[in-house]
Amino acid sequence: MSSQKLVRLMDIQDILKKNGISDLEKLHKAYVYAAQKHRGQQRKSGEPYLSHPLNVAYILAEMNMDLDTVIGGILHDTLEDTDATYEELSEMFGEDIAFIVDGVSKIGKIKFKSSEEKQAENFRKMLISMSKDVRVIVIKLADRLHNMRTIDHLDEEKRKRVAKETIEIYAPLAHRLGIAWIKWEMEDMCFRVLNPEMYYDIYNKVKLKRSERESYLNEIVSILKSHMKEEKIDAEIFGRPKHFYSIYNKMVKKKSSFNEIYDLLALRILVNTVPECYAVLGLIHSLWKPIQGRFKDYIAMPKSNMYQSLHTTVIGPKGMTVEFQIRTHRMNRIAEEGIAAHWKYKEGKPFDPKEDKSFIWLRQLLDQKELKRPQDLVDALKEDILPAQIYLFTPAGDVVELPRGSTPVDFAYNIHSEVGNTCVGAKVNGRMVPLRYKLRSGEKVEILTSSNQEPRRDWLNFVKTNRAKTRIRSFLRKKEQDRAIQIGQDLLEKEFKNNDLKLKD
Repeated sequence: MSSQKLVRLMDIQDILKKNGISDLEKLHKAYVYAAQKHRGQQRKSGEPYLSHPLNVAYILAEMNMDLDTVIGGILHDTLEDTDATYEELSEMFGEDIAFIVDGVSKIGKIKFKSSEEKQAENFRKMLISMSKDVRVIVIKLADRLHNMRTIDHLDEEKRKRVAKETIEIYAPLAHRLGIAWIKWEMEDMCFRVLNPEMYYDIYNKVKLKRSERESYLNEIVSILKSHMKEEKIDAEIFGRPKHFYSIYNKMVKKKSSFNEIYDLLALRILVNTVPECYAVLGLIHSLWKPIQGRFKDYIAMPKSNMYQSLHTTVIGPKGMTVEFQIRTHRMNRIAEEGIAAHWKYKEGKPFDPKEDKSFIWLRQLLDQKELKRPQDLVDALKEDILPAQIYLFTPAGDVVELPRGSTPVDFAYNIHSEVGNTCVGAKVNGRMVPLRYKLRSGEKVEILTSSNQEPRRDWLNFVKTNRAKTRIRSFLRKKEQDRAIQIGQDLLEKEFKNNDLKLKD
C-alpha cells in the first residue's frame, strides 16, 4: 500500500468485487456526493481533497470491511469539512452510515492535549462511539494511517504533534483491536518523524544485513520443509519483517546493541489445523534445542486482542538464535486484521461489543466515571490499551487477565469492587503473600476478605490497574465526605444543645 498511490473509484470497486460485494450503486452515489461536497478543497500536498477519502476507503476495502464501512470512509469528512448535515446523510445513505460518519467527526474534533475539564467527557464520547459501533474507530484508524503516509507535506511542528498523538493513542488502539499491520506501519512512520537520526541509522543497518539473513533463513526453511514433507504437513514458511520501531524499543529496554537485537532471526509457519501447530512445534524442538523460558502458548490462552499463536525460540544451525511463530491460516488473518477478521453480523447489524469478551477492556474503561480530568482519561486509555499481559487463575479455574506488575489487590478489584474493598490478604498457589506481591502468569490466586476491612490510601502506592486506582480513590473520597458530614452534624447538634434548641431529624 504505497503512500503515493493514486486511488480511483474503480480501484475500490475492484477490491470490493473480489471481496464478494457486487451491488455498488450506493458506493458510486457516495463518491458523487463526496466529490460535490469537497469540490474546490485541497490538501496540504496540493492534491484535490477527494484523494484523501478515496485513499481511506481503499484501505478499508483492503481490510475486507463491509460496504457501509467503505462508504463511511468516502464520506468521513463531509460532516466536519463541508455543509453536509446528519439528516441529509441519513436520508441519502441510511441511519447506519450517518451514525458512523458522525462518530468519526466527533473523534476528529478531539484535541488530546486540551487542558479543559470538558475534554474528559469528549474523550469518553469517542470511546462510547467505538463501543456502539467499532467501525467508527476502524475508519478513524484508516484516516490517521493515510494522514501519516502523507505527513511530509505538513510543517515540522505539526508533523511532530500528529506523530506523537498517533504513537500514543492510535497505534495502541490498532494493537488493542488486533490490527497488527496498522500498528507496525504507524509506529515506524512516527519513529521516522520523532527520531529521524535513529530511524535512518537502524534503516541503513537493516539494509546492509538483509542478504546474509535471507541466506541463513533459506537454509532453515529448506530443512523444515524437508521434514514437514515426511510428516505430510502442508505449511507455508516465511520470514517475519523486523520493524524499525520494534528494534529500537528492544535496544532501549534491553540496553543492547543493534547487532544483539537484530541477530535474533524470526520465521512464521502457517498450517491448516491446531493439531498441526503442535506437531510442527514438536518437530522444531526435535531438530534444534529450545531456549528455556521462551515458549509461549497463545493458542491455549489467547491474548486479549484475539491473537493466537505458538511462540518458541531455539538455537539453530551455526549457534544462531531463531524465533518461530506457529499458527493456522485463520489465526494469521486474525493476527494481521484483528477486529476486521472477526467481523460478525446478525441480520445485517454489527455485533454488540457488550456480548464480545474482546471489549471487556473498553467497557471497564467507560465504567470509570471517577476519571474527571482529561489527562486521567488519556492516561487510563494508554494504560489499559497496551499493557503487557499476565494470565492468572481463580480457585474455580477461571482465567483472569491483568497487566504485568499487577498485585492481589488488582486481582480482587477485577473480580468485583466489594471483593477489592474488603480484601485482607491472598494465597498464591496455596501460600500466603502480601497484598503488594507482584503476580506472575499461570499463578492461582485466592483472595481473602473480611467485612471489617476497607481500602487504605497506601494501596495507591502499589496497585497497577486503573480500575483498582479509581475504585480505591472513589471509596476514600466518599469516606471523607461522610466524615465531613458527620463532623458538621456533631457541631450543629452541640450548638443547638448549648442554646437549648432541638435539632429535627
